[in-house]
Amino acid sequence: MATSAPRNGWIIWFSLALALLLSVAPMPEFMAVGRPLWVALVLTFWTLAVPHRIGMTTAWLLGLLSDVLNGTLLGQNALVLTLTIFMVLSLHRRLRMFPMWQQSLVLLVVFGLAQLVQLWLSALTGNRQPTLEFVFPALVSALLWPWVFAIFRGLQVRLGVH
Repeated sequence: MATSAPRNGWIIWFSLALALLLSVAPMPEFMAVGRPLWVALVLTFWTLAVPHRIGMTTAWLLGLLSDVLNGTLLGQNALVLTLTIFMVLSLHRRLRMFPMWQQSLVLLVVFGLAQLVQLWLSALTGNRQPTLEFVFPALVSALLWPWVFAIFRGLQVRLGVH
């Protein structure tokens, strides 16, 4: 069985760079509480779409870049993103078979657990008081998942990314 060479990998890296920029883009104060987890969303899509190209190493590197951009403890976002992608890879085959609303619910749990780890790490370092606001980014990200999936799936098909 002949395998073809990877094509149009630039779109993957461009979309991940755009997600990093969106994660630090300024937002109004009332909306900042529910800032979507852009890097986790885009990374989740590409992990589900091309798991042979994007995985935990990519998540770790993007997490380190996110730590530098956000000015957080070095390795904090890297750990959280790596755990998120580990959970997504563990559920990879099931997630691909689920209808979109079930994917959103599963990703709500995955992102919620990631936010819980993020909250725990922030509380350990003394940066943030524990509140229930940590749920909002996971909820907003789960609600955005169908649109993120549709946009990037269209790009993947149109540009032949594999």
